[in-house]
Amino acid sequence: MLRSLPRAAPSSAPLRVHPHRIQTNTWHLPAAPCLLEARQGQTRHAGIHAISNPTLAGIEKRWEGMPPQQQADLWMALRDRMKVNWHEMTLQEKKAAYWIAFGPHGPRSLPPPGEGKKIFWYTMLGLGVSGVLFLLIRTLSRPAPKTMNAQYQAMTNEYLKAQRTEPITGVSSEGYTGKGMIQSKPRKGPPPDEDED
Repeated sequence: MLRSLPRAAPSSAPLRVHPHRIQTNTWHLPAAPCLLEARQGQTRHAGIHAISNPTLAGIEKRWEGMPPQQQADLWMALRDRMKVNWHEMTLQEKKAAYWIAFGPHGPRSLPPPGEGKKIFWYTMLGLGVSGVLFLLIRTLSRPAPKTMNAQYQAMTNEYLKAQRTEPITGVSSEGYTGKGMIQSKPRKGPPPDEDED
């Protein structure tokens, strides 16, 4: 049983490294010539047959209407063709492969004509409806409370000064120059009465 196991390669055997993979501490024995010929024959056989021009002709117009299975089969055939040297591919195959990979279909399809105008008008409609609703709510709502005018808020400032509220940094502090509680426009009409509801 031990005799059937392969022996380690001698130290003088060359280390073969795949250009895309770096392998360390691994010894590769040369493959048998018949295996190498079989592998080369398989890769040559996969890349020999070009896809027929009628299959690829007008692919830009036919792609969306093709059944998904037929799309997948054509893409797999093109993918296999792309594994060989690209100089061996026909111009039709190169164009079809590029169009299928990057062409304007599926999620990259172009918008239908007039879609920009439709989006613009629906946006304007939405803004118009929201503006009408805003004005309707404003006209039907109650008037502003009596405390939302400059005269009432000035009276509030006087009250806070009389109560000595916030004597360090507030309205009651020495040299205060801020507006205090005043934040609204002056009220039209007489100043509010303290007993007014």
